[in-house]
Amino acid sequence: MDLTMFPTLLAQEASPGTGETAGSLLEQFRQEYLSADQLLDMAAAWGPRLLAAVAVFVVGRWFIRIIIGMIIRAGRRAGTDETLLGFLRHAVHLLLLVIVCIAALSCLGVDTTSLSAVLAAAGFAVGMAMQGSLGNIASGVMLVVFKPFRVGDYVDLSGVAGTVVEIQMFSTVLVTPDNVRVVVPNANITGSAISNFSAEKSRRIDLTVDCGYSDDLKAVRAFLQDLVDSDPRILRDPEPVVAVSELADSSVRFVVRPWVDRADYWAVRFDLTERIKLGFDERGFTFPFPSRDVFMHQPDAA
Repeated sequence: MDLTMFPTLLAQEASPGTGETAGSLLEQFRQEYLSADQLLDMAAAWGPRLLAAVAVFVVGRWFIRIIIGMIIRAGRRAGTDETLLGFLRHAVHLLLLVIVCIAALSCLGVDTTSLSAVLAAAGFAVGMAMQGSLGNIASGVMLVVFKPFRVGDYVDLSGVAGTVVEIQMFSTVLVTPDNVRVVVPNANITGSAISNFSAEKSRRIDLTVDCGYSDDLKAVRAFLQDLVDSDPRILRDPEPVVAVSELADSSVRFVVRPWVDRADYWAVRFDLTERIKLGFDERGFTFPFPSRDVFMHQPDAA
């Protein structure tokens, strides 16, 4: 089928005096060049290529899943960190998918050599336009190499606190304590402070307790010390601290600072807070409210 005549027919449409409309020209083209025989010839010429391209793409995707599965299993057998495995899975999947797409285009007769040059030029242009995304990739590599946190750690990243679920090429996925999935760009993580609450085995609980100036200071201190000493979950090394920290405007301020295992942090904190309130009520200690003395002067009637 000679399709080079189609531009000639369109040129005839634009020439004055032909008396033919665009519809008649297209109908003539369809009758002359898109007959049943011509369509069969086109199907015979392009059908095998199209089927081969689809087969390469489908089989290639299948092989990608197999290869990634082998990498993950081999990494886990070798004891590789889950953080690194998740990052490698995304990077290998993207690279192999590009190779499969190029192979599928080759089956269609596309010149992959020129395509590679075009992709290189396009990649340079896109890279200049996506400096932020490339920064996220570089930050992801830094997170995997230096490991300020791992999958499963409870961290605070860019003001978002949660458990690390996955470290991807462009972002890190967290799940907050109320089960909200948050995606934080990697560049934001490396550009700010990282708080890893799971890095150390123990943590210190910081509580502030106020009592009134009329309360027995020694009795309040003894109660708080006995409360800390009686809890078996509180560590003896480092030694817990119970001390007067400040003489505030309307109260005497104590600090209670025991050390506990990381897993017991919230349970011990909640229990201590409740037991302090109940103990104050039983012993008659007061929690003073902020107060202010107001003096009123009235002038003499004379």
